[in-house]
Amino acid sequence: MNKITQTLLAGTMAATAISGSAQTTTAQPVKNIVLVHGAFADGTSWGKLIPILEARGFHVAAVQNPLTSLSDDVAATRRILALQDGPVILVGHSWGGAVITEAGVDPKVAGLVYVAAYAPDAGTSANETSTPFGVTPGQKAIKVDSEHFAYLSEDGVLNNFAQGLPIQERRLVLAVQGQSYGPMFDEKLTNAAWKTKPSWHVIATQDRMLPPEMEEAGAKKTGGRAMSLPTCHVAMLQEPEKVADLITEAAKNATSTKR
Repeated sequence: MNKITQTLLAGTMAATAISGSAQTTTAQPVKNIVLVHGAFADGTSWGKLIPILEARGFHVAAVQNPLTSLSDDVAATRRILALQDGPVILVGHSWGGAVITEAGVDPKVAGLVYVAAYAPDAGTSANETSTPFGVTPGQKAIKVDSEHFAYLSEDGVLNNFAQGLPIQERRLVLAVQGQSYGPMFDEKLTNAAWKTKPSWHVIATQDRMLPPEMEEAGAKKTGGRAMSLPTCHVAMLQEPEKVADLITEAAKNATSTKR
């Protein structure tokens, strides 16, 4: 091989290496949405939202949280994240906000969406995040059994958790509510994914379960984009199209706004 041939070959190899590097660093469009439900709920709380997102071309998966501890719920979320092919928008409702804040450091997560949710800092718990804003009517309706599992009274669900829905839908929310291990709300997070991932926030201004002021403060703290909706706590059931719009916005913009 003469010197000219060697030079041409070296140049070709270098160009190939640069091209390959560019391909691996080019941001992929986000097509995967992973939904993390809150306490006193299950995956059916996303039942109106999933068809809307799928009709828009997204692949959607809903985590079924055991609601037995922060670490258990984070582990369940990580297992679903591991199944996704490509970047993910991770969405959390209520307690699910604490879960996505912890689990969202996963490299597959491109952005976070908080729906009427906690957004704790590392070293703090969900309860510590909420306490400065007072006790809500919904929180006063929480009952705890002898094994420290919490649940909402019928009145709590119908009039303080899902009060913005038709009565038949409220009764469905009541029927499927999950028992939540009370001490998990005092578990401190070790990560705060919103410090390195962009975030979007739905603030439910008629929320009687979590303080809307806490939701607003969370959006300001994270520097995220906030959208206020005049809904009850389950904003994704009362205004699924508008919540889907914010998730779609997050999917379109997460790769360009990642910090």
